[in-house]
Amino acid sequence: MRLRMIQMGLLMLCFFINKVNAQNDGNQNKFGTLTGDFETQNSFFIRDSIIGAANTPQYDRQKFGTNNWLTLNYNVMGFDIGIRFDAYYNSNLIDPLDSYSALGLGRWHIRKEIFGLDITAGYFYDQIGNGTIFRAYNERYLPIDNALVGARLIYKINDNWQAKAFVGQQKKVEKQLNLFENYQPIIAGAAIDGYIPIGKEDNQVILTPGAGAVRRTLDDASMNQIATDISSYASEDVFVPKYTTYAFSVYNNLTWKGFNWYIEGAYKTAEAVNALNPKGILENKDGTNIFTTLSYSMKGFSILGQYKRTDHFIFRTSPLQTLNRGLIAFLPPMARQNTYRLSSRYNAATQDVGEQAGQLDVTVVPIPKKLTLNLNLSNIYTLEPIEGKTGDEAYLLYREVNLNGLIKLNKKMKLIAGFQFQQYNQERYEQKPGVPIVTTYVPYAEFRMRMKKRKSLRVELSYMHTEEDYGSWAFALFEFNVKDFSFWASAMINTVPKKYDNIEVFYEFGANYTHKSNKFELGYKRQVEGIVCTGGVCRYQPAFNGVQLNVVSSF
Repeated sequence: MRLRMIQMGLLMLCFFINKVNAQNDGNQNKFGTLTGDFETQNSFFIRDSIIGAANTPQYDRQKFGTNNWLTLNYNVMGFDIGIRFDAYYNSNLIDPLDSYSALGLGRWHIRKEIFGLDITAGYFYDQIGNGTIFRAYNERYLPIDNALVGARLIYKINDNWQAKAFVGQQKKVEKQLNLFENYQPIIAGAAIDGYIPIGKEDNQVILTPGAGAVRRTLDDASMNQIATDISSYASEDVFVPKYTTYAFSVYNNLTWKGFNWYIEGAYKTAEAVNALNPKGILENKDGTNIFTTLSYSMKGFSILGQYKRTDHFIFRTSPLQTLNRGLIAFLPPMARQNTYRLSSRYNAATQDVGEQAGQLDVTVVPIPKKLTLNLNLSNIYTLEPIEGKTGDEAYLLYREVNLNGLIKLNKKMKLIAGFQFQQYNQERYEQKPGVPIVTTYVPYAEFRMRMKKRKSLRVELSYMHTEEDYGSWAFALFEFNVKDFSFWASAMINTVPKKYDNIEVFYEFGANYTHKSNKFELGYKRQVEGIVCTGGVCRYQPAFNGVQLNVVSSF
């Protein structure tokens, strides 16, 4: 009840502020500053049973779905006050195979700095170190919005050191539990971060050390459900679950001339976790994670190496949460973040149960201002063998070799050409039992040309050869930009189909118009189902056929 009163009060406050600003535009400093943005995503669904765009409420009867977000921020007398209004109607964003309709305040906060002490009440996003033990962030199209609602203090000890502490509950991302409520477990944490320069400026070593701790305490309902599950196990598998779990991390970044070295180690105390064991039961396990990255760059050359080892570092609001729900920890991905359509079709999500991963990225400029070469290698393995697999396949999760070159043909034209080799454990990443590892060979190219009068052209071409999953693909994209308009058309052809009876073409065409801070986009899309990844977090997207209208505006 109190929360609803606060939310209504904030809505009334922002309405009043808007009226004041409109009437006193010449005295903006006196009455504060109101800024914000609005985004709407609208889909018109056209049934296509051949590709699987069917048998959901949207395709069968609703035909239309929309997602909307309005954010308002008001600054006055040192206060930062913000709200975000969310509205979903016939939305498949939360559950790709179902429909969700609801509206309400998705976020609100009040923030004020007082003599070096930064105070926030409400919803906030933050992280400790690289996010290994705590990261609250928003990726609305995945969807992930695990903001913490509570209170946070950040104190600037001096110019080089600051400390923070926070407590709250995590925002829900499950439609059946209401997006405008919170998970009941309590999350509290603290961290200290520093900046230490050593030596003279022309040969200075810079250290940015830090340490943090997070505590999560389960609510009674979650504990009762866990205890009920454990009580049904065989006697040798029974254990006493704990209400409270702690996670600790220590991290540091060292910079010296062209060198940069980041390292972070984390430990989580034992708790009930879903460890993907053959019995499908919870286990009492502690967890560890180590992540490090070392890079060196100089004129015409750069090299970066990364290593990560994760062992049962499963940290959520409740051990019963799965997929993108209840995430407290964020474990950075160890595979290249590809951007081209076919080279990014299979992407490796972080495996918090266990993985050992390494990545090497080398960039060389043999001909300055003319040619740039890049080589990326990545390997990801499980710590324990996968049941039913032998040899390399018993441990392999993901492998990639990606070599490409950028050639500047002249001042207005450039060409990027490359080749990718991939091995992708679809059984583990997409939870599809019994399927083989997907092996792909992908040559790709991109051509860009700038023309007079604010015109430009971009062409993307690629081909994927694979004998697994859907079979081989060919892809072509043409994009033309002129002043404030952009037009595009693409086609993705299943040249050697494995799942369809005939060769299927998935195409997309559309246009967008940008005027000052407003952007309008309209397009038609016939899209194959698959996994979409952002920042190492992946989500299944079903096949789509229909029209999309999107509008983004800021003020």
